[in-house]
Amino acid sequence: MNVPDELRYSSDHEWVRPAAERVRIGITDYAQDALGDVVFVDLPAVGSSVEAGGTLGEVESTKSVSEVYAPISGEIVAVNEELTGAPERLNEDPYGEGWICEMVPVDTSAVDALLDAEAYRRLTAD
Repeated sequence: MNVPDELRYSSDHEWVRPAAERVRIGITDYAQDALGDVVFVDLPAVGSSVEAGGTLGEVESTKSVSEVYAPISGEIVAVNEELTGAPERLNEDPYGEGWICEMVPVDTSAVDALLDAEAYRRLTAD
């Protein structure tokens, strides 16, 4: 399982990549593997605000429908429109072309409170 060291992780299996004044969010390799083949992604609305733990959208796979949760609070400033026509990118490249949205955090220190790569590896090892 791929767990990049430079990212932060939620216990709900989302990742966060800080970049300047915004963060990029997606689902982890562990999550996409558990879901199976992704066939549809419901993206959040640009301009919407979400609280940590709130729903960002949904991912539908051949196995189930799962909610994607916001790992931190903030305003959605961009979404990966490519996923609308190619939801399989979540399976093929969850940390790259399979990103879901970008957000301006309410509190940038909230990113530091998320799990680091080692803690996420321990969480998913059980």
